[in-house]
Amino acid sequence: MPKSYHHLTELQRCQIFTLKERGDSQKIISSILKVDKSTISRELKRNSNNHDYNHILAHSKAKKRRSIASCASKKMDSTVITIINEKLSLQWSPEQIWGWMREHNKPVVVSHERIYQHIWADKKTGGQLYKDLRHGGKKYNKRSGVNAGRGCIPGRIDIDQRPDIVEKKTRVGDWELDTIIGKGHKGAIVSMVDRASKLTKLAICKSKEAAPVTDALTRCLKPMAHFVLTLTADNGKEFAKHAKVSKKLKADFYFAKPYHSWERGLNEHTNGLVRQYFPKGTSFDTISNKDVARVENLLNNRPRKILNFKTPIEAFKQMTA
Repeated sequence: MPKSYHHLTELQRCQIFTLKERGDSQKIISSILKVDKSTISRELKRNSNNHDYNHILAHSKAKKRRSIASCASKKMDSTVITIINEKLSLQWSPEQIWGWMREHNKPVVVSHERIYQHIWADKKTGGQLYKDLRHGGKKYNKRSGVNAGRGCIPGRIDIDQRPDIVEKKTRVGDWELDTIIGKGHKGAIVSMVDRASKLTKLAICKSKEAAPVTDALTRCLKPMAHFVLTLTADNGKEFAKHAKVSKKLKADFYFAKPYHSWERGLNEHTNGLVRQYFPKGTSFDTISNKDVARVENLLNNRPRKILNFKTPIEAFKQMTA
């Protein structure tokens, strides 16, 4: 018998509550209610509150969810579609668009699932909206830490010695650093990301050598040195002159452990965002400071779920006010 799912009634939810309180398993409950076991499993997963199931609250949540879905399907008018298409052209994700609409109290809030449906429907008719998705609609494979631990850094201070407060991400000023390499290992973009606000700074370098990378770091962060407390990088030789950076910025410089790329997870994620604009295989010879500044501006003005859909610029201003 193929699995099927249907909307449960208020009476059925009351029965689920009673049987669950009695200690019956999901299999027994599904048998008594004459529904598929997956229906019970989905109900408990979606409508429980911290693993506690209450039939009244569950029915209320389900009704609200159906109401939102129904409204969303009806309100994709030309005005909403225009807004969605404009945000997609800025490389906002469907979830970011939904969050932005919600946080800015727009009269119509369309779910991110509905936005994806709009994108795929557009693609089927020959549209190009899907190309504005970060991965062009393709599955994304996470990077491994294969580039960690590449160099021997003199005077290296391990991340274990970094203050515990950095992990809490409750203050601005704790920056993660990395480099993005151009075609043929020529040229580099230095990426700097504040752990708390997610504010990003980018700088183009003619090479990945320590000297130009050091100059780029100090040039970008010196004007805001008051908000630079710690710096954390991988073990690439481009950060060999860390002592010079630390002295100029009056900030402590730390290094992640070799092959522990997750210790700079934000930076790894940010590099992926930058690669959306400068894919692997791109020659950096033709990239200008203006091009890099444009990408930096786009990333800093893009709402982020982790910031409750504030932009990094908004979060930084709020945290430094």
